[in-house]
Amino acid sequence: MPVKILSVDDEMDLELLLTQYFRRKIRKGEYEFVFAHNGLEALTMMLKHPDVEIILSDINMPEMDGLTLLAKINEMRNPALKVIMVSAYGDMGNIRQAMNNGAFDFATKPIDLDDLSVTIEKAIEQIDYVHKTQVEHQQLESLKTDLAVASEIQQAILPRVFPPFPELVDQIDMAALMVPAKDVGGDFYDIFRIDEDHFGFTIADVSGKGIPAAIFMAVSRTLIRATGIRGGSPSDCLTYSNKLLSAESVDCMFVTVFYGIYNIKTGEVTYCNAGHNPPYLLKSNGEVKALPLAKDPMVGAIPDIEYHEERIQLEKGEMLIMFTDGVTEAMNVSFAEYGDERLVAALKNAVGSNCQEMINAVKADVSEFTEEAEQSDDITMLTIKRL
Repeated sequence: MPVKILSVDDEMDLELLLTQYFRRKIRKGEYEFVFAHNGLEALTMMLKHPDVEIILSDINMPEMDGLTLLAKINEMRNPALKVIMVSAYGDMGNIRQAMNNGAFDFATKPIDLDDLSVTIEKAIEQIDYVHKTQVEHQQLESLKTDLAVASEIQQAILPRVFPPFPELVDQIDMAALMVPAKDVGGDFYDIFRIDEDHFGFTIADVSGKGIPAAIFMAVSRTLIRATGIRGGSPSDCLTYSNKLLSAESVDCMFVTVFYGIYNIKTGEVTYCNAGHNPPYLLKSNGEVKALPLAKDPMVGAIPDIEYHEERIQLEKGEMLIMFTDGVTEAMNVSFAEYGDERLVAALKNAVGSNCQEMINAVKADVSEFTEEAEQSDDITMLTIKRL
C-alpha cells in the first residue's frame, strides 16, 4: 500500500512541485498525495482519506492555520499520524510552538525537496514502528484474553464443590486450594469416586511455569484420573501414567505426584508418592507427623519405572494435609522461605479445625510471612479428615 501524504498549503504551485519531484515514487505506488488549501479543507480530506499517514502543513493559512490544525490532529490521538510543519525561515517562533505541540518535524520555505524527502522517509520509519507496536499490542491483548479464558477453564476442571461426596458428609471432610503464580498454573489436585468403598485423590506439581506447564497439567490430570477411576492400585496408575507421559514429554517436562486411594469403611489410605513433598498427618492430639520421603521419581521423567506404594491408617479425628512446594518455598521480601517448620507450627495452631479452616489458616500464615513479596510459585493444598 502506498504511503498517503496530505499536503495542506494555500500556495497552489506546491502541488505541482511535489507531484513533479516525487513522480517516480508516485508512479511506483510508494507515495500517494492528496491536497488541501487550509485547515478546514484538510479535516474534510482526512474524513475522505482516513488512511492518511503524513501531513505536510503550512503554518500561515486562511480560515484555519496550521497550529490550529495540529491541535485538532492531536485530539485524534493517532500515534501513527505524523505532521511535518512548513513555514518561512524567519517564523521560528511558530515552528518552535508547533514542535512543542507534537509536530514530528519541520521544513522551511523555500522548501529544500531533497531535505523534505529525507524527513518523509524518517516519518515513514516511525510510522512503520508504530504499526508494528500496535500489532504486537493487539497480539498481547489477544493473548491476555486467551490466558484469562484458559485460567477459567483450568479452575473449572478442578473440583470446587466441597464436600465432593454429600453422602459421606458425616464420615469424611475435604477441602482444597489452588492459587496460580501466573495467569495459569502447573499445580493441580483431584478427587474422584472409584467405587462404593473407595475414592481416589491426588495433588501434583508440574515442572516449569505458564502455558507449557498448564497444558502438561491438563494432560497429566486427565491421564491420572482416567487411569485411577478404573480401580487399579496407585502404583499401577502411576506406572502406566509415567509410561505414557515419558513417551510424549516435550522439553523434558515432568510432574511430581502424590496419589492415594482412601478406603471409606476402614480409613486406610494406600498411596504412591512420585517425587512429591511428603504430606503431614495431623493427629487429634495436635501431633504432626510427616509421611516418609518419596522413594520413586517424578512422573514423566524416566521411562519404564515401576512405582511402589505404601499404606497409612487415618484414624477418626485425624487429618491428612497435602501441599506443593509453593507453600514451603514461598519467599518474603528478604528472600527467606516459609519452610516446613512454620508450616508444622501453623498446623499445630489450627488443630481441631475442619479442612477448609485449616487451609485458610495456612494460607493466612503464608500471606503474613511473605508480606508484599510477589508470589513465585503456585500454591496448592488438599486436606482430608476422617470424622
